[in-house]
Parts: sequence; structure tokens; C-alpha cells
Amino acid sequence: MSLADLRKDYSLSGLLEKDLARDPFRQFDKWFQEAEAAKLVEPNAMTLATATKDGRPSARTVLLKGVDGRGFVFYSNYESRKGRELAENPRASLLFPWIALERQIIIEGTLAKITREESDAYFHSRPRASQLGAWVSQQSSIITGRSVLEDAMKALEKKHAGAEIPLPPAWGGYRLAPETVEFWQGRRSRLHDRLRYRRETDGTWIVERLAP
Repeated sequence: MSLADLRKDYSLSGLLEKDLARDPFRQFDKWFQEAEAAKLVEPNAMTLATATKDGRPSARTVLLKGVDGRGFVFYSNYESRKGRELAENPRASLLFPWIALERQIIIEGTLAKITREESDAYFHSRPRASQLGAWVSQQSSIITGRSVLEDAMKALEKKHAGAEIPLPPAWGGYRLAPETVEFWQGRRSRLHDRLRYRRETDGTWIVERLAP
């Protein structure tokens, strides 16, 4: 079978303007709860797309760890590739690909680091092994082999035995403040529903329907 033969007509649901919540955060919460109820694997997994200041793009999957009226939060090593790109170009996009529900959510906006206090609180809520892992991995750097990670992990386990692990100075959270949030629902004949919230300069949200 060729790739051209891989075709599915979407028919699970539709999305009309009257169905939407008043703001994108409430609509996101509604769809997220439905993704959890459908028992999707890691419904908080999202593709994060960033770019250098001259427009060279990169993308990877990260996990959403918080959302409220201020934006969408995830955590990373600030010296990773995405961290370096966000330092010089703080604009990014998030994509939740809930294929089993024939849905996508696409979020665009600007990012900023959250406070060290917020990062510290989340860091110490993680499993101890994950805390050590944040120290071990110099994310995106070239290493000679897996033994580099395993040896460093053993050394840190010994160093911090019986003691609290401090928050690494180059690790913490980012919050994406959305400017647009698009809710995409697959429909038959590729006539998908695409409803986009767009933030006005006064902070209010308007809804626009986009052609599929």
C-alpha cells in the first residue's frame, strides 16, 4: 500500500461556534477532560515548535505540566536547543495531536520563564530519580555514550544520598502566553471545523472560523 492510499474520513464529531466556551482556556479544559476520559496515552504530550532568530525551525515533544489563565507551562533545561532558541526568539507554537478523537489544538504565542519559586516547587514534586536526571543530562549536548549518563547518575546518587536535591540552576519552567488558540475537529470530505480564538489588544478573545 502506498502512502497515497492511507486515507481516513473523519466522522466522530463536529465543532460549531455555539459549542465553544467563552474563552480558550475553558474550551481547552473541556477537550482535555474528554481526552482523559477517552484514555488517550499521555494527553498532555504536545509538540513544541521553536525557531532561531533567523528562522531555522526545530520541534520536539514535551509534556504540559500546568495551565491557567496566564498560559501553558512546561519544563526544560534552559541550555538545551529549545532553551537557546527561546532565549533569542521567544515565540513558539504548541500542538496537541489527539488523533484518536480526530482533534488537534494549535496554540501560538510568546514564552517567558516562570519564577524560580514555581520551578523549585515543581522540581521537588518530581520522583527523586527524575530530579537526579535533570542534573545528569546536559540536554542537547554531544556525549560519547550512554555510560556517561549512567556513571554521572551513580555519582550523583552517592553525593546526594539522604539529602534534598537542589534545583539545577539551568533547569526550570516556561509559560506560553497564547495569542491564538485553534480547535480543529476532523469532518467528512476533509471539510474540517477550525475555530480559532484570537486575543485582541484589550485582552478580549474573538472567535474566527478558518477554511479547512
